[in-house]
Amino acid sequence: MNLKPQAFLSLIFSLCDMLGKKKKTGRKELKKPTTWHGKLWYFIWHDNSMWSWLVNILLAYLIIKFIVYPGLGLIFSTHFPIVAVVSNSMEHHQGFDEWWTANEDYYLGVNITKAGFDSYPFKNGFNRGDIMFLVGKEPADIKIGYVIVFQSKKPYPIIHRVIKKDNMSMWVFQTKGDNNKAQIRDNELDETRVLEKQILGKAVLRVPYLGYVKIWFVDLMQLAGISSFSNPAN
Repeated sequence: MNLKPQAFLSLIFSLCDMLGKKKKTGRKELKKPTTWHGKLWYFIWHDNSMWSWLVNILLAYLIIKFIVYPGLGLIFSTHFPIVAVVSNSMEHHQGFDEWWTANEDYYLGVNITKAGFDSYPFKNGFNRGDIMFLVGKEPADIKIGYVIVFQSKKPYPIIHRVIKKDNMSMWVFQTKGDNNKAQIRDNELDETRVLEKQILGKAVLRVPYLGYVKIWFVDLMQLAGISSFSNPAN
């Protein structure tokens, strides 16, 4: 099935427009329906009560979760087309030159030069709360310096930079968070051995801080005892 991005984006905008068509102050009062389905439609799209707005927010989230999100996955060839960054492991707190001076010893030790890092995607890192868009990528086409998202034994995906790759009858990658002093190696995550089957996608686009909406919503759902709405990345 081929779905053009323009058509899919039009669908998203139409859904957003529908969700935004609530009754406005000063507008002529609509006659309330008498049938159950008419009352339901009126409650969702025209009622201005707090409960109606909460239902609209939940409805918007469900549309994104089960229509928009899978649709983007279809377009970008990955089951994880969007992730919200939930840690500061890729943050840079200085300009590039200052950051490199503080970290060059580590990267020179793995044969990554300043000029090489300067050419990498997201050379200045990204922040907690950012939204990252991913595309599917063949393991052989993933280069050193790319930012990838991969699964581990942790309950959430990891989004870190590739610093090494080897072909051992299958591709094996090494990663590191730009803001981490070293690679993580523990019972749940070993960044010195990330197998090609663990990779979910390559980061291609950053939307600053928009992910906080999702992080706050997920936190709210977890407080309510609902844990099936999360696809954050560390």
